[in-house]
Amino acid sequence: MEYIKGTTAFKIEEPTVLSLGKFDGLHRGHELLMDYMFQKKQEGLKAVVFTFDIPPRKSVDHVAAKVLTTNEEKSQLFEKVGVDYLIECPFTKEIMCMEPELFIEYMVNQLNVKCMVVGKDFHFGHNRRGDYHMLRQYASKYGYEVEVVDKMQEDGRDISSTFVREQIVAGNIEKANELLGYRYFVEGTILHGKKMGKAVLGIPTINLIPPDEKLLPPFGVYFSVTEWDGKIHPGITNIGCKPTVEGKNPVGVETHIFDFDEDIYGKEVKVSFITKIRAEKKFESLEDLKKQMSHDVALGKQYFRENQG
Repeated sequence: MEYIKGTTAFKIEEPTVLSLGKFDGLHRGHELLMDYMFQKKQEGLKAVVFTFDIPPRKSVDHVAAKVLTTNEEKSQLFEKVGVDYLIECPFTKEIMCMEPELFIEYMVNQLNVKCMVVGKDFHFGHNRRGDYHMLRQYASKYGYEVEVVDKMQEDGRDISSTFVREQIVAGNIEKANELLGYRYFVEGTILHGKKMGKAVLGIPTINLIPPDEKLLPPFGVYFSVTEWDGKIHPGITNIGCKPTVEGKNPVGVETHIFDFDEDIYGKEVKVSFITKIRAEKKFESLEDLKKQMSHDVALGKQYFRENQG
């Protein structure tokens, strides 16, 4: 996949099928859209996804919304499913103020679009005045087809980023994972901590600081799997500020990987969440914390024995 970012001067010469949107979390609600894109790809078109480098709402309303997937995570997901080009366009003032028809012309000219695939809730152009009706209106003028797809539904509502986000905020990780079609995850570089886990508690952990923009589940302990070097390792993960051992701390993701003793400091890992065990709490003593962590580890090992990871 070619990942184009940081420029509005992108150009693709090959004929393309294009889908546009925020794509915050490539979830099951996007499946029908992706399926149609890849059907057109089989007919010889290159599959292109167009999104913005920051959510337009943040630029317009200055709302710093947390995201399900960072830009880098998003690119990895699209590459995995088989997209040919991901365009992460800067949301400049010129783009923000572009009239809908001009935006259509811009897409067609720059990306050689032969087919556009969008959902019914897609809007574009200045003040979001463009929609799928307008795409159809100008299709013959600019020489492209339009496919408007419905989202999948769950529990009587569209599967959407908002639906997924609600479940994560509520700590319903299993439901969020069901809506996503994969386990919700955080990626980052393993940092050196104070080695309290191994030296004081006898339970070694790895620590990563998530990106500021990443939406985290509620503070607490979770069954998790850590992916590193192509392998999946079961364990438990604490999200929070370590109130018992260190007082005030930045929010971190601390994971104990079962039966694992490799040195992976400085390595990039992916921690995926399965289900919540308990909320984070401050214990009266380190001994009480150690007992609880040992109990959490035992629960986790039992869970993975029964569920095959």
